[in-house]
Amino acid sequence: MKKGKYVLIIFLIFFVLVTATVLSFLYYEIKKPPTIKASSYLEINLAGPIQEYVAADLWTGYFLGIRALSVHDIWESMHKAKVDGRIRCLLLRLGYLECDWAKINELRESILDFRESGKKVYAYIEEAPELDKEYYLATACDRIILHPMGWLGVTGIGGWVPFFKEGLDKLGVEADYEHVEQYKTAYNMFTEKGFTEAHRTMLESIYGDIFSRYVKTVAAARKKTEEEFKGIINVGLYQGENALKAGLVDDLMYEDDLEKLLQEKGKKLQRTRLSDYVRIPPSSLGLETGKKVALLYAMGPIISGEGGYQAIGGRTLSRWIRSARRDGSISAIVLRVDSPGGSALASDVIGREIELAKKEKPVVVSMSDLAGSGGYWISMSANKIVAQPQTLTGSIGVLFIKFNLARLYQKLGITAEKLTYGERADMFSSFRALTAEEKDFMKKQILWTYDQFTAKAALGRNMTKEDVDKIGKGRVWTGTQAKEIKLVDELGGLSKAIEMAKKLAGIRADEEVTLVVWPKKMPWFSALFGRPEVRIKTPLPADLEKLLATLRILEKEKLLAVMPFWLPTN
Repeated sequence: MKKGKYVLIIFLIFFVLVTATVLSFLYYEIKKPPTIKASSYLEINLAGPIQEYVAADLWTGYFLGIRALSVHDIWESMHKAKVDGRIRCLLLRLGYLECDWAKINELRESILDFRESGKKVYAYIEEAPELDKEYYLATACDRIILHPMGWLGVTGIGGWVPFFKEGLDKLGVEADYEHVEQYKTAYNMFTEKGFTEAHRTMLESIYGDIFSRYVKTVAAARKKTEEEFKGIINVGLYQGENALKAGLVDDLMYEDDLEKLLQEKGKKLQRTRLSDYVRIPPSSLGLETGKKVALLYAMGPIISGEGGYQAIGGRTLSRWIRSARRDGSISAIVLRVDSPGGSALASDVIGREIELAKKEKPVVVSMSDLAGSGGYWISMSANKIVAQPQTLTGSIGVLFIKFNLARLYQKLGITAEKLTYGERADMFSSFRALTAEEKDFMKKQILWTYDQFTAKAALGRNMTKEDVDKIGKGRVWTGTQAKEIKLVDELGGLSKAIEMAKKLAGIRADEEVTLVVWPKKMPWFSALFGRPEVRIKTPLPADLEKLLATLRILEKEKLLAVMPFWLPTN
């Protein structure tokens, strides 16, 4: 019996040693930079969800299947490929991208910057019936190539905004809602049967501006008049030869034809995948070798306390800002914001750290798709704010909502008895509605918070409170509109923000800087056991999943500074 026990122990020790050896070898192989052939092309598959930054490290990515696209990886890879003599050209395989227009414009700017090297960029599309954002991106390339049988859809932008009030009424669900002011429409879907005048005015202004830029940019890129391109949009769908005749694409090619294109002096170029190229250190190409600039990613709804995957924790982000401020080797801070807002308190916690940081070193905000309400709150105290023309920002306002489920409980046969100590102990209960006195109380709280918001915005943007209030009231603006009303300083992307941070820090424009990025790469153990939402995929439509995820994260917050949850994203 004892002999068998010893054999089992020896076997377990042997198994652990062998497993550790194999895993260590694999880890070394994954971390080791790949070998790039002398004559290569960089291939980037642009389809599916695209995030600002993916914190999972390479080990996590390979063994847990976390291979999400990120703007950061693509942006950095294009910068590397621009100066890498081994990379001769760039091939983008375009499909439907799950992101908004500002991220698309960020990538478009990166393509145009890459082309300054004299290297070619090819966009290859197999089939995409709805591809307006992606086609806008493709028009930055040297050549747009479509599969001979492929569909290309340029149908315009917009969509349907759902309103759930009648459905909630049938279920017996009532929304108690207080807000400042008429443009603060984040919960209109629960409280209205259709657009209010302010809601419609705001959305028409936003999407009219985005559509105008889309038409103007694409028309210029494809050498057409704006009216000609609008006519193409009104037809909408083009297949193969029709797309070529309409001047939407430059070539029709099968895969083997594409291979012939990717040659140099008759010799086939070697393919380098993005997943491999991200492992090439920028320093090996002479990039990121100078003074340090902190690059902090603030992504997702803003919540109190510690953050999580794609959620900004007030305490977490504040700690990163504080670390960058206290690090004497860091010359400037760039805060990359992609957030619809959230907790007003957490936003102010972060805003306070920005105020402290800019007393010691420059702080520049770079806005992505969303930087509104709480997302604007954490941005407004920076030295400079840079936004893409299509960024949705502003939304200076506050709201409160709770759901009264009393009638739903009655229908389901659910009963409850009240037991409270304190007149307002059950104020936020789902078993009753707010009283008139409680609604008045919450309105006063919201107005006080709005007053704080506008006062801090006025101080940060060097404006009067009255001027901020005129452009506030919960209204969302595009980046272009926000620049006109002084909510942002410049239009551009991450590169522009870094350029401004260097200038403010007294760093020469031609000097390379080393980026110190937060959040740090997530260890595999945290991703496996501590962040289940990293791995879990959902079959729900992207818009609905975004809404539900935001509601889940914000469900425990009281006073919110959030943007509209549902916007047409086509």
